[in-house]
Amino acid sequence: KKVLTTVLSCGIVIADIGVINLSMTRKETTKFLTDLLIADRLSDRKYFAKEVTIDANTTKAKRVDVMQFVPVGVFHVSDIEKGRFICYEIKSCIQDIYSGNGLNFLGDENYVVTTAETYKKLLDGGDIGSGKLHNYIKENYPESSTKFGFIIAVPKSVDGRSNKLVMQEIENPTPLGDIKDFKLLNINCGQALLAKRDRSMIELMFCMLRAKHNYTNGG
Repeated sequence: KKVLTTVLSCGIVIADIGVINLSMTRKETTKFLTDLLIADRLSDRKYFAKEVTIDANTTKAKRVDVMQFVPVGVFHVSDIEKGRFICYEIKSCIQDIYSGNGLNFLGDENYVVTTAETYKKLLDGGDIGSGKLHNYIKENYPESSTKFGFIIAVPKSVDGRSNKLVMQEIENPTPLGDIKDFKLLNINCGQALLAKRDRSMIELMFCMLRAKHNYTNGG
């Protein structure tokens, strides 16, 4: 039986038995997660910036993948002063987490944004429960908070209110595909709300403004 195995640029093999999605590369997965974060969490008048460099032009320079500022309101100075900074580190796989490219948790809330497959590997490998990941952060990113949570990409059909359905998705992750079919789900995030920020509001706001990619979505 003759099978056509032409590989398209989007990473799909067309065969006479149907259409088979190939796994995304690390670069493609990172872009997918970043785009999904913006679509799912940072649309409709959100203030955020990508690739935010802290301590620029020093030997201690570090970069946060995405940083968001969440004011209590926008009409009073006190509402802005009570705002919170959220740091998101986009990690496509286990190797990316331990790559040394940054787990810079400097905000009032901090999250790793990753795939369900990567989160499962962290669970199975004991990286979370044993303290391995926390110890790695303490050793390699001493300024980072170890109070952080995880946000994972799951199909929109997964009901986040059902622990059973969520765990089923983690145990058997759905391959990433059309971004319109996916959403982000907070998981294991209790610690994220306990972080304490040491950097000043003025400094972090300036770093966000200086970033090449800064946005106010929706006006």
